[in-house]
Amino acid sequence: MAPGMENAQPHRGGWAQLNPVNRASLWRLAGTSFKPEHLEAILAEKSSAHWFEVHAENYMVAGGPRLQALERLRRDYAISVHGVGLSIGAPQPLEEMHLKRLCAVVNRFEPALVSEHLAWSSHGTTFYNDLLPVPYDAQSLATVCDHIDQVQEMLKRTLLLENPSTYVAFANSTMTETEFLRAVVRRTGCGLLLDINNVMVSATNRGYSALDYLTTFPLDRVSEVHLAGHAQQVDDEGDLLLIDSHDRRVAESVWKLYEGVIGRQGPLPTLIEWDSQIPDWPTLEREAKLAQSALDAAAPSVAGHYAA
Repeated sequence: MAPGMENAQPHRGGWAQLNPVNRASLWRLAGTSFKPEHLEAILAEKSSAHWFEVHAENYMVAGGPRLQALERLRRDYAISVHGVGLSIGAPQPLEEMHLKRLCAVVNRFEPALVSEHLAWSSHGTTFYNDLLPVPYDAQSLATVCDHIDQVQEMLKRTLLLENPSTYVAFANSTMTETEFLRAVVRRTGCGLLLDINNVMVSATNRGYSALDYLTTFPLDRVSEVHLAGHAQQVDDEGDLLLIDSHDRRVAESVWKLYEGVIGRQGPLPTLIEWDSQIPDWPTLEREAKLAQSALDAAAPSVAGHYAA
């Protein structure tokens, strides 16, 4: 047992027991990031076989066209809310006003899923645009679990925690990332968002096997999957360096990992993330249709497995 895990007892709360993740409306469905410039094309299709994810921070406003656009979308489609600014892994307390604004967005739009990152992005009163890694040790574990408990208590619902994309590791870590995530889930009752592109990026950059990582990942706690594109560069030593850029189609290597995950675990709500160099709606929709085809192919085999 890794140091720090021996005290990983369940916490007092755990909204997972009282308010399970509502993924039923998204089960076996692929979705995409919502971009307001796509709204009219989306609404013209009038198809419910899709869902959308929004970044919470883009809607922490009192009014205006941004909220109006999301209200129009929400009338016809299920959504998930994905936070990027809570700084779950930071050593200081969560920013109370930010948490209240997140709660207001969730209460207003009633998403099927709510998620955040296993990362920190703040220091004191300064907030960064980057999602930075945390050391995997007993102190970080206690901090992350306390913060998740606070968020779930405020939202009165289960939070999904996303595995990060990383480029370096902390020398003082005493457990692996998947050991850390298992301990977090056990203590808080939270769910997980498995970002398969992040798995590929981290494994390539840090020299370990993405398949081995997924073998130890607690897939039974996953309620959402992310797929995205990454850029390729070369580092100072001439080795391949992947950048979690979200600016292109999903790589073939990521598709293969994804097919392995849903072949093993069954269909899961799957999102195509595309956050820069935004394509037109048909291009983004085609990526979602590829994921949908994989979900449809996995469903019969999983159903047959359980029937047996």
